[in-house]
Amino acid sequence: MSQPAESEKKFRITQVTPAERQQREDSLAVEEPMEIRIVFGPPERRTGRSLSITMRTPDHDFELAAGFLFTEGIVDRAEQILGFEFCGEIPEGRQRPNIVRVELDSQLNVQIQNLQRHFYTTSSCGICGKGSLEAIRSTGIKPVDSPLTVRLETIYQLSDRLREAQSVFQQTGGIHAAGLFNQSGELITQREDVGRHNALDKLVGNQLLEGQLPLHQHILMVSGRSSFELVQKAAAAQFPVMVSVGAPSSLAVELADEFGITLIGFASGKRFNVYTHSHRMID
Repeated sequence: MSQPAESEKKFRITQVTPAERQQREDSLAVEEPMEIRIVFGPPERRTGRSLSITMRTPDHDFELAAGFLFTEGIVDRAEQILGFEFCGEIPEGRQRPNIVRVELDSQLNVQIQNLQRHFYTTSSCGICGKGSLEAIRSTGIKPVDSPLTVRLETIYQLSDRLREAQSVFQQTGGIHAAGLFNQSGELITQREDVGRHNALDKLVGNQLLEGQLPLHQHILMVSGRSSFELVQKAAAAQFPVMVSVGAPSSLAVELADEFGITLIGFASGKRFNVYTHSHRMID
């Protein structure tokens, strides 16, 4: 596992109100690029490849790399990842490099030619290589088959419980989170990042490396909206229920419907909308 890194940075700002302008110190979430490099191929012909550059909040970088490789269908189990290491130069004022090198099993058949391009992901919008429902179908992700049911009262509590656990958000107000909950609404773990998709990849990567996938009996809660890319990653991890604070996109709803995910949006207080597979919601 990667060691904790600095995820906040302090700046001197001018706070303006109708009454005054005041100089004070403010904490902001750090945003920096991270490159994922993979090493793969048979022992006599190992190949290195730069696979992705993502703008992320430093912390849990190895989990981020693992989650990305899993949710993008490059690996399907933790044993295919032999190790991680940071490489490259250490940026000024930072604790470690912004490049993560992932050593993959020599038996893993990496179809690198099928990756249409280098992945480039911004922090605000996941561009994760899957542009259509047809592309998702071709990855081998299966519909979620889970008998899980969730009480309405449980859904009501998720947003507050996730927010309470967001330590970086409490300091900066500018970061997303993905939370893993059990059927009773107890928070198991959560991850934060300036990017919604990065937060989810960190969470999935954590569960992959802990040997806990698939997540048939768990609930996913994400801050912000539910995008197509987030539902894709939820389907890869086999979440039966996905809850978001904001709205889903039309393609997110179509994907959740096809892959058997109960998709919930606008979850705040004692109200929410169920867009797909509402049979999992019970009184």
